[in-house]
Amino acid sequence: MDIQNKIDFLLERVQKQTPNADVNKIRRAYECANKAHDGQKRKNGDPYIIHPVSVAEIIVEMGLDTDSICAGLLHDCIEDTAFGYDQIKEQFGESVADLVNGVTRLGRLHYSKEQEQVEDLRKMLIAMAKDIRVILIKLADRLHNMRTMQYMKVEKQRSKSLETMEIYAPIAHRLGMQRVKWELEDLSLKYLDPVGYKEIVDGLERQRPELEEMLNRIKKTINGKLDESGIKNSISARVKHIYSIYRKMFEQNKSINEIYDICAVRVIVESVADCYNVLGYVHDLYKPIPGRFKDYISTPKPNGYRSLHTTVIGRSGVPFEVQIRTEEMHKMAEYGIAAHWKYKEHLQKSSGEETYAWIRQLLEAQQDTEAEDFIKHIKVDLFADEVFVFTPRGDAVSLPLGATPIDFAYGIHSAVGNRMTGCKVNGRIAPINYTLRNGDVVEVLTSKETHGPKRDWLKIVKTSEARSKIKQWFKKECREENIEQGRADLERELRSSLLYSHFIEKPEIQEKVLGKFGYPSLEEMYNALGYGGITVTKVLNKVRDEVIRARKQEEKQKPLNARPVPHGRSDSGVIVEGLDDVDCKVKFARCCTPVPGDDIIGYVTRGFGVSVHRKDCINVKNANPEDKKRWVKVYWDESHVESKERFSTAIQISTNDRTGVMNDVLQMLANNHINVKDFNGKTLSEGYGIINIVIAVTGLAQLDALTKKLRGLRGVINVTRQTM
Repeated sequence: MDIQNKIDFLLERVQKQTPNADVNKIRRAYECANKAHDGQKRKNGDPYIIHPVSVAEIIVEMGLDTDSICAGLLHDCIEDTAFGYDQIKEQFGESVADLVNGVTRLGRLHYSKEQEQVEDLRKMLIAMAKDIRVILIKLADRLHNMRTMQYMKVEKQRSKSLETMEIYAPIAHRLGMQRVKWELEDLSLKYLDPVGYKEIVDGLERQRPELEEMLNRIKKTINGKLDESGIKNSISARVKHIYSIYRKMFEQNKSINEIYDICAVRVIVESVADCYNVLGYVHDLYKPIPGRFKDYISTPKPNGYRSLHTTVIGRSGVPFEVQIRTEEMHKMAEYGIAAHWKYKEHLQKSSGEETYAWIRQLLEAQQDTEAEDFIKHIKVDLFADEVFVFTPRGDAVSLPLGATPIDFAYGIHSAVGNRMTGCKVNGRIAPINYTLRNGDVVEVLTSKETHGPKRDWLKIVKTSEARSKIKQWFKKECREENIEQGRADLERELRSSLLYSHFIEKPEIQEKVLGKFGYPSLEEMYNALGYGGITVTKVLNKVRDEVIRARKQEEKQKPLNARPVPHGRSDSGVIVEGLDDVDCKVKFARCCTPVPGDDIIGYVTRGFGVSVHRKDCINVKNANPEDKKRWVKVYWDESHVESKERFSTAIQISTNDRTGVMNDVLQMLANNHINVKDFNGKTLSEGYGIINIVIAVTGLAQLDALTKKLRGLRGVINVTRQTM
C-alpha cells in the first residue's frame, strides 16, 4: 500500500470509528508530518512517514480522540525534525503540542544504569499522571516499532525487546489493554528467545487441525445450548498467546506437546445476569476443574477488567478456559483505559481520575526511595499479579501476590498500620508475616498504646506503600534512635571492612561521602541509615571508593626518591606503629583471639614481641596503669586480609540438649568451608549443652556471617566469642 492509499485508509477508519473526529485537522497533521520527515528513511528503506501513519492507525483502533491521532502523526517531529513545539502549538493547539512533547520525553528514556532507570520510570509515571494519553500514544509507537523490529541489529532487537517486556507490556496490562500487552509480549519473546518462540509456533502449527476441530465442536455445543435457552450470544475461540504458553512451559518444565490448557473460548452476552446463567450451562456441559473459577465481575481487577473465568475438561479429556462477559466488559478487556477514559464525552472526570489514581499513589509512595529499591518495588506494585482480600465489612482490597497483613493495614491507612498489634485472617489469629491468599477476610487488631511499627516489618512487607509509610514513621518519631542505630550499623561494617579509621579520622573523606548522598552532616546520614532511607552497603561502597582514590592521589604526590617510612609490617598481618620488620615479633592474645575487622591494640611484652588484643578485651580494660607506656598502636595489614589469610578465633555455642545438634553445627561449618582447629562439647544440667570451637576465618565479616547462620540452626540458643 503506497503512502497516499495508507493515509486515505486511515481517514476512512477515523470517520467510521469516530464520527465526531476533526478529519481536516488530522489531514493537516499528516501533511505537516510528511513535510517535516521529507527525505528521511526507515531501516527497511520505506519513507519515514509510514511509521507515524501506522502509529496513528493503532491510536484510531484504540478509539482515542482527534488530538491523540494528530499527536501520533506528529510524535517524532520535535526530536527528529525542525518542526518544533511552538509550531505544533500554533497550528494544532496546546493539547496536541503537549502530547507530542510528552511522547518525545518518554522516547528519550534509556533503561541502562540503575539511577537513570529510576529517573526514567519516574518521568513516565509523572507523564501518565498528567495526561494518560501520553502513555497510550507511546504504547502505539512501541507496538509498531516491535512489529518492524526485524530490520534492526541483533543487539538493538534484544535491548528493545527486554525493555518492552519489562516496562511497556506490564504498563499495558496495568491499563487493562490486554490485546496490546499480548502482542508486545509475543513480539518481545520472538527476539529474546527465538528458539523457544519457534518451538511453540511450530508445535501449534502441528496441532492446528486438531485444535481447530476441537474448538469448533466446543463452540457449536455451547452455542446450541444457549440458543435453546434463549440467551443471545457471540462465541469466539482461540489458542492462547505464545508468551502465556511459554511461561507455562517454563514454570511446569514441560514441552509444547505436554501443555494441554492452551485453548480459550469467549462467550459474550447482553447482561450480567446472562453471564452467570451461561456459567451454569457451561458447568452442566463440561466438568469444571476445582479452584479454577474466578469471578472478576463481582471483584474487578484494579485495571477495571471484568469477566467470569472457569476452566473445564472437554469430552476428549483436554482442559480449556471459558471466559464469559458482556460487550461492554469485552471492550474494556481489549482496550482497557482507552475504552472509557476521561476524555470521552460521556465519562465524568471523577471516574476517569479514579481509573488511574494508582499512578499518583505510586509516585507518592516512592518519594524518598533509593534507586535499587525504587526499581524493585515499583515492579512489584505496577507489574505483579494481584491477590484479592476483603475487609470484615466485605470491601475488596487488591494487593500484590505475596502481600502480608501489614501491607493490608497500611493499604487502609497509615494510622491503622502504625497502631497494628496483630491480625485475624478468616476469623482466626494469624502471624503478621502470613502470606495473604485470594478470598481471605482480614481484620487488623490495633491498640492506641502501641509505640508504632517494628523495624523488622521492613523485611516483611511487599508493597512500597507500606515500606514508605513505615520509613516515614521512623524518620519522624525516632530521630535519636535512628541516629544511634545508623551510627552503630555503619561503624560495625566499617570495622569489618577495615575502613573505620579512614572514615572517622579523615574529614575530607566524610565530606565527599556526604556530598555524594546529599546529606548536610554525619548526623543526618546516620538518621537516614537508621530509618532505612539509605543502606549501609551504599555508604560503605562510597567510603571504599574514596579511600582508594585518596591512596592513589597520595602515591602520585610522593617524591620519586622518597624512602618509605618503616611501619613495622609483620608476617602475622598486623602493622605495629614505629617498629620495623626486624624488631617486630607479633602474636595474638589467646584471651580474646582478634581477627581482621576487630579494633585492636598492642602490648609490648618482655622478650616476646608485641601481643595483639581486642580493645574490648577484659585484660585491656583491667590493665595495670603503670604499664601505660607499653601499650602501642597497631593496625591490620590490608595486604594480608586481601590475600585471604586465615586467623584463629574461638566461639562458644549454647544449645538445647538435642540429638544431632553437634552434627548440624559441624555440617554447617563444612558447608561454609570453615577450617575447624578444635572442637568439644558437653551436656549441662536442665537439658542444655555447650559447644566450644576454634576456627580459622578471614576476618570479622566472615565471622559475623557465620555466627548468624549458626544462630539459625534448630536447637542453637546463642553464639559468642570466647577465649582459647
